[in-house]
Amino acid sequence: MATLFSKLVTRADIEGCLAIPACSLGPLPSQQGHSMNMRVHDDEGQEWTFPCFIQRNENVEPFLSVGWIEFARQRNLRIDDKVSIHEEIIKIQDTATFIRIQVERKLRVFGADIWATVKN
Repeated sequence: MATLFSKLVTRADIEGCLAIPACSLGPLPSQQGHSMNMRVHDDEGQEWTFPCFIQRNENVEPFLSVGWIEFARQRNLRIDDKVSIHEEIIKIQDTATFIRIQVERKLRVFGADIWATVKN
């Protein structure tokens, strides 16, 4: 499993959309405003479809604006939770590539910080 992208969640991510640098996900259309859907699976096997748009900003490289509000609300995401997008290659009958989304929250247990998976 390869990690394609990982970041700490911000208020803008929770209230609007998740911003992912376009270069994180391999070759994407470079044209601003281009839209597509990203199909991901969560840790419980549920499939999610996130609408995505290529955006540009004067200060940064092109990025993918990912509509994931329903997912963020269902998981009750908080600022500084960690979201990661992984690519998994699975061989069942044919080889297939799946994109998996994982959300973790930092917890303090017996004086040590640990990351625990955030589930429904």
